[in-house]
Amino acid sequence: MNEILRIAEKEIGQTEKPANSNKTPYGKWFGLDGVAWCGIFVSWCYAQAGFQLPKIGFLKGYAGCQTAVAYFKKVNQITKSPVEGDIVFFDWNADGRYDHTGLFVKWLTADTFETIEGNTAVGNDSNGGLVMRRNRSKKCAIFVHP
Repeated sequence: MNEILRIAEKEIGQTEKPANSNKTPYGKWFGLDGVAWCGIFVSWCYAQAGFQLPKIGFLKGYAGCQTAVAYFKKVNQITKSPVEGDIVFFDWNADGRYDHTGLFVKWLTADTFETIEGNTAVGNDSNGGLVMRRNRSKKCAIFVHP
């Protein structure tokens, strides 16, 4: 397992405090606490591992999925063959708007893979307030190798 995933794995179980506030240590670090934090979590994991993501609208990485996907497409970092620690974005409704992001862990089958994500939960994929391991389908995903 690479360093980015080792760091993310240690955060599994971390929750917002107070509940439903979007307040996290990642938001404090990012300088934008109290907002949806899935991208902030990914940026934090990369930074803790010594890999600074590009400054996509902010000084420490990205907060918004739409802006980040547009940037990664522009610099040709989209991949169909992700490796552990790569970034994944999800378009749940297949409407061209990316709703959520996390870290790719490994393929489980030809069509499903494991992730570690921030601000997710069973029953609320994109704003659940928890860091957790998830199993996802590739049909709603786009992968980035930064």
